[in-house]
Amino acid sequence: MPDPPPVVLDRLRLPSDPSALYQELRAAHGPVAPVLLDGDIPAWLVLGYRELHQVTADPVLFSRDAELWNQWPRVPDDWPLLPVVGPARPPVPHPAGEARVRRAALIADALTTVDPARLRGYAERFADALVDGFCARGTADVIGEYATLLPVRVLAAVFGFPLEEGPGLAAAMNEDGATDGGQRLARAVAGLLERRRRTPGQDIASRLLASPEGLPDEEIARDLTAMLTAGHRPTADWIGNSLRLMLTEDRFAASLFGGRRSVVEAMNEVLWEDTPTQNVVGRWASRDTLLGERRVRAGDLLVLSLAAANSDPGIRADRTAPTGGNAAFFSFGHGAHRCPFPAREIAEVIARTAIEVILDRLPDLDLAVPPRALTRRPSPWLRGLSALPVRFTPTTVVGPEY
Repeated sequence: MPDPPPVVLDRLRLPSDPSALYQELRAAHGPVAPVLLDGDIPAWLVLGYRELHQVTADPVLFSRDAELWNQWPRVPDDWPLLPVVGPARPPVPHPAGEARVRRAALIADALTTVDPARLRGYAERFADALVDGFCARGTADVIGEYATLLPVRVLAAVFGFPLEEGPGLAAAMNEDGATDGGQRLARAVAGLLERRRRTPGQDIASRLLASPEGLPDEEIARDLTAMLTAGHRPTADWIGNSLRLMLTEDRFAASLFGGRRSVVEAMNEVLWEDTPTQNVVGRWASRDTLLGERRVRAGDLLVLSLAAANSDPGIRADRTAPTGGNAAFFSFGHGAHRCPFPAREIAEVIARTAIEVILDRLPDLDLAVPPRALTRRPSPWLRGLSALPVRFTPTTVVGPEY
């Protein structure tokens, strides 16, 4: 019997119930499913936990080098997923092989220098300032007024930006029109590097500028922009998804009454069941191979479904069982190109602090709408709420705005 046709990764179905779609794909195609991206561009969606482990553990066979892609002749210049793929198109130079490993090590080393106490201090300061902006009203949208504004401000501070630039960077990062926001972000990063060349500080930008590798400013600017982008939205969605879970699931009710352990458990549960990064582009096969009994050709694109792998019944037969402290999820990737551990720690500090501050400040926080009324942004890549309306007893501000 012939296989069912490839599934189009549309922008409407995934936000509502991605787990059902992954289950259908797994039943119809197995752990590796043919899919069509925008413009009917073919790719493979890696659904299986073991198969995803195989792909991410072999960076030679399954490369990050987008120049290998056998579909470039079909990709138009205005293809909407070009920013997701990475380099615009060949022959844009980008680090590969040992150079990529060295660059990743430099970035991880710079992130390691972030002082945890200073990081948490920034997170608490900006979180309190944001809560001050709506705490007297008794109602708020936790997504638009809090979660999407906090991570970039904290990251900007530890990267070396002046604190007063934080709100503008947050606005640029959250703009629907990516072009204007991207241009403002690029100008801000260029200005940061120019200042830090003249006056180094104890920050990530200064650390990269002082690297013995002697990286040019344009490469450092690209790395800083990528780190801001990769760190901001997923962390914001981690905050929003965790608060949604705590406000809708009885077993996390203790979190709403000062139970700090429940906050950590809820955050871990989200990384298994509602991970912000759902699907990632990707890897490209460097030669013909078999994966999950599928014939993958040289140059084929593999989209990594982190969310589907996390729910693979082969490793999680009972998804109703609490995950506890199990951290074997794929939410931060795996292998040589996984999210650097220091970056994961930074995201965790920001997200946990954000949740603890708002629950401490607004202890009777509750949903202002039925749970079924909550909607998701239409994206197959990042999973987050469009809004999270809440209500609470109005309180007074605790300090000046920053």
